[in-house]
Amino acid sequence: MRPPRTAAPPGSRVRQPFSGPQRFLLAGSFLITLGSFAVLPYMSVLLHQRLGIGIGTVGLVLAVASLIQFAGGVVAGPVVARIGLRRAMLLALALRTAGFAAFVPGLTSPVLAVGALLLVSAGAALYLPANKAYLVEGVPEAGRARLLSASSSAFNAGMALGPPAAAPLVMGSPGMLFACVTGLFALIGAGHALLPHGVPDRPPGDAEPTTAEARDTGERAFGLSPFLVTVLSVYAFMFFQHYLALYAVPRTSAAFYGAVLTGYAALLVVAQPLLAERVAALSYPATLRWGFGAMAAGTAAIGVGGHAGIAVGGTLLCLGEIVLFLKNDLEALARSTGAPASVFGRQRLAAGIGAFASGVVGGQLYGAAEAAGSARGFWAVVCLQCLLLPAALLLRRRTARGRAGPGRRESEPQKGCPALIRRARHDPNDGP
Repeated sequence: MRPPRTAAPPGSRVRQPFSGPQRFLLAGSFLITLGSFAVLPYMSVLLHQRLGIGIGTVGLVLAVASLIQFAGGVVAGPVVARIGLRRAMLLALALRTAGFAAFVPGLTSPVLAVGALLLVSAGAALYLPANKAYLVEGVPEAGRARLLSASSSAFNAGMALGPPAAAPLVMGSPGMLFACVTGLFALIGAGHALLPHGVPDRPPGDAEPTTAEARDTGERAFGLSPFLVTVLSVYAFMFFQHYLALYAVPRTSAAFYGAVLTGYAALLVVAQPLLAERVAALSYPATLRWGFGAMAAGTAAIGVGGHAGIAVGGTLLCLGEIVLFLKNDLEALARSTGAPASVFGRQRLAAGIGAFASGVVGGQLYGAAEAAGSARGFWAVVCLQCLLLPAALLLRRRTARGRAGPGRRESEPQKGCPALIRRARHDPNDGP
């Protein structure tokens, strides 16, 4: 049994309602993230204060867990190819359920607690690529933006509500909290067991042609790799995510910083589905200009300081995130003949690389700015990077086009049988 496919012909502008399995996965995405973020943001406190693990060791454990969660996404492709999308999601949820259950006795054992955290991270690495792949399987390209934006909104809503929901229990009754989260994941897993089997991935040569295949013939040759753009997008964005608290709380208040984060999450949840089709319609170069431009303007506003500057900066960075992150996933899907789970796994890896680089570089930059007595200088440097990164990418693209010769046009489709063209053409996003 397969998930129902949308009946609209290619290129139709008629919006098709989400299917039952799709609606279930969107609701499940919210509950999964709600449960996860009821626990994970407090992990450093639990490991250090309750279990007595040294703060340096805690940092190492969290770094390894993050590496597994992001880089482990590349395992999703081979696992899905072997066992299918639904079974991959069930395996991922089983790992996460076992991990949260192990935290109950693990609250008195550092070894059990660390092992439980790594199990949860491994489950997250497998679940997200399989979840997104199941959502878009059999969906025409025109419908993918709505689904992926709705999925992102569901995840972000759970991320926003999880920490405050768990705050009353996390220090006083953590065993009860972990038991509740374990039960929630067990119920979600049972619901996944009732889903139809995922649509089998078609062999690359038999994939149906999409509207992107004519355009990616030129774009891929001209060097705008979604993997690279994702690395740089997350790299630029994570300066805001990692270092805004250090900058904003001393200059405003913890309450105002919390309000900014709440407003940011609410805007992301509401605006992303509303803007999804407009983002999908943008060309990739235009996406880079709008997305990185919004981030540059946002970091400049934060650097100005004050309540208004930080609030406006957060709003602009939210818009930059919406534009870049959604478009990167859509372009990665459109340009690759590989299985969607493999595509999303590579995108997770790219995000992990970008976040890691931002953490390393940002720490040095912020430390240097504070030593110089001007934290605003940090945001000026970040703003400059947000301007230079897309300029460098677009310059590289124009240089590649020039080398390809004046007769080669980006919009020129290759002639011949599409299946034969795809077999002969090497996709840099698919690996060797």
